[in-house]
Amino acid sequence: MALRALRKLKFTTRYSQSILNAEVSKNSLKCFAAYSTQEGDYADIVISGGGMVGAAMACALANNNLLKDKRIILLEMDRDKGDFVLSEKYSNRTCALSPATARLLSGFGAWQEIQSLRYHPVLRMQVWESCADAMITFNNDDMTEALAYIVENDIILAGIMKALKSFKDRVEVRYQAKATSYSNIDSQSVSSTKLPYVEMTLNDGSKLRTKLLIGADGMNSNVRKTAGFHTINRDYGQTAVVAILELGDTTQNNTAWQRFLPTGPIALLPISSNLSSLIWTTTTENSKHLLDIPSESFVDAVNDALWHEREKNQIAGQALSVFRNLLQNVFPESQEQCRQLPPTAINVVEKTRASFPLTLIHSSQYVKPRVVLIGDAGHRLHPLAGQGVNLGFGDVECLNEILTKAVQNGADLGSLTHLLEFETQRQRHNVPVMATIDGLQRLYSTDFTPLVLIRALGLHAVHSLPVLKKFIISRASV
Repeated sequence: MALRALRKLKFTTRYSQSILNAEVSKNSLKCFAAYSTQEGDYADIVISGGGMVGAAMACALANNNLLKDKRIILLEMDRDKGDFVLSEKYSNRTCALSPATARLLSGFGAWQEIQSLRYHPVLRMQVWESCADAMITFNNDDMTEALAYIVENDIILAGIMKALKSFKDRVEVRYQAKATSYSNIDSQSVSSTKLPYVEMTLNDGSKLRTKLLIGADGMNSNVRKTAGFHTINRDYGQTAVVAILELGDTTQNNTAWQRFLPTGPIALLPISSNLSSLIWTTTTENSKHLLDIPSESFVDAVNDALWHEREKNQIAGQALSVFRNLLQNVFPESQEQCRQLPPTAINVVEKTRASFPLTLIHSSQYVKPRVVLIGDAGHRLHPLAGQGVNLGFGDVECLNEILTKAVQNGADLGSLTHLLEFETQRQRHNVPVMATIDGLQRLYSTDFTPLVLIRALGLHAVHSLPVLKKFIISRASV
């Protein structure tokens, strides 16, 4: 009898507790509804900026089952353009997506969408300069595995947005929406337990509050500026001229070409069997000239930049010849020069010539309480290595992993405890890449003989040692 009474008491207690919990939950929902109505809308995560990186961030979070009960809002300044229609004309803005980026996009279905549209693999890369005969080539052993994939920017975004539509129940996309002002975005106020959110006023006058604001709003990030992130800026005093070129003598257009000139590098990236995307970094004055001259003259200027020999340094050439023989004797297994001649441009596709200025921007911090920067909002670098957007997609992958850990540990999504881990991981990766690219830009922007000699010998040494080349390829793929 006593045992039966005890069991009945335990059941009654559990039943009463469940009713109490249900009432508490019900009252909480009522309070939340009242809060949303009176104080403004609420989302667990708000992503400001619906470009390639911001949209990819939304997809990654929506695809994360541990975040399925979180409300996510993506603010996109542009209008909803509806279903993407692939144009026969190629766009002059392209990206070289790394295999790691392709794997990330594949994880939530965007890479499959891109493949159904248009992309072109790079199987080989050749880099050389105008002041010496030193060069380096990159390719995987069997020449079947791609080093990168050249994709037009609008196709990348279209593929990601198409994938995002499959997560419409998890992500709310607000088009033609942007925050016009923020409050509680400085580190002192948002760290207070009394204000555990960031509040923003949108361009339609509505209020929106969130536990975590992700700034993916580009190099002129309003989130970064409003939150008071300290940034390092460098104006390169250079302009990138872009265009789509038709090539005349290609059978398999799968090589990316880059030649360093004292005024900046010129690169051809394959986008089809007979078309390549031109990215020519040059002085601002020369860029204006290149945009103004007739098409025939522009094509002649491109071919001259790829082929001319008038800047060759004789001292560097002689030293390189001696060094090449010495290296071959010391390391018989070192690779010989296997130079391929660059293609010849025969035409520039009409209305594809354009230009944009080049600057370096790096935020000293990527995070503050309840605020995190990703992509160009946190770091923008010189395009000579084509790594800018890949660093942004790396931010997406890392932040998704960090937020997963936060949920598993029951932590506040906007807490600095785990956001600082994101900053540490990404700066350890991004800063060396940015420093290397900035250093290369400085090193190759001169025809000073000692520097020409140093870079020629160094480039040939790396080219001749397969171990170093494989290491570089492996690092560029992650």
